[in-house]
Amino acid sequence: MLDPSDPVVSVRGREIALLTNPTSGGGKGARHRDVALARLRESGFVVRNLQGRDADEALDLARACVADGVEALVVCGGDGLVHLGVQAVARTGVPLGLIPSGTGNDVARYLGLPRTDPVAAADRVIASRRRSIDLARSGDRWFVTVLAAGFDAIVNERANAMTWPKGQMRYNLATLAELRTFRPLPYVLDLDGETVEHEAMLVAVGNGPSFGGGLRITEGALLDDGLLDVVVITKMSKPKLVRSYPRLFTGKIDGVAEYVHRRVRSVTVAAPGIVSYADGERFGPLPLTVTCDPGALEVLA
Repeated sequence: MLDPSDPVVSVRGREIALLTNPTSGGGKGARHRDVALARLRESGFVVRNLQGRDADEALDLARACVADGVEALVVCGGDGLVHLGVQAVARTGVPLGLIPSGTGNDVARYLGLPRTDPVAAADRVIASRRRSIDLARSGDRWFVTVLAAGFDAIVNERANAMTWPKGQMRYNLATLAELRTFRPLPYVLDLDGETVEHEAMLVAVGNGPSFGGGLRITEGALLDDGLLDVVVITKMSKPKLVRSYPRLFTGKIDGVAEYVHRRVRSVTVAAPGIVSYADGERFGPLPLTVTCDPGALEVLA
């Protein structure tokens, strides 16, 4: 609930859009939307309640609302729906609000938003406090969290092609399947004009510090420093890769000798046969150039 010590915010008659992925988090999206929608309307907001039949329609709806001049676009879902919402509001000045209801919810972690209480999350929207954060940009697309461009991206590709099982177990099985045959890849990186080559297990480009529900691969990345955090995990044995994996959850992976961390304004990543993922969504095949776009996103946090 709103802190009684906070100044009263008048929202009567102000129009916002609420875009929902009802299937996110195993159905939490629809449940959290219903609770948040009631709270937002009770507070006085005029709320456009939106739901696309697919991602393309959802993005069209979001862009149309921004063009119509809504005061904010609020998304109810996980990092994938945040990713979609960002494409509609980046560099427009229209803020993005979030009712977390996904599986990973890394963006909600970044912003200190309540991840299990949709009423408390809606109250953050009602309070209407804005913050400017950076985005990572490649061509005409942005991302908030981390670009995965190695073993983790290959696992995503396999998992997306699987129809069984559902949820996290699908990714666990995809990881085991890929681990059997995975070999380090030759990467060529351009880091602010410096060319570096590595045999590596993965390369991650972070606007923020974590992805995948708290895997802190780019630990230390800041949302407002004008820089990207580039992490390379160079060639290591598969047993060591498996042993090192839990350290991602504690942010202590920097103690691993094969861990290389650089901060840059722009990076080009090239490697054969890799389709990258960002914010958990299929982003594009390598090579890709990613730059930091400082202050590109207004958020309600």
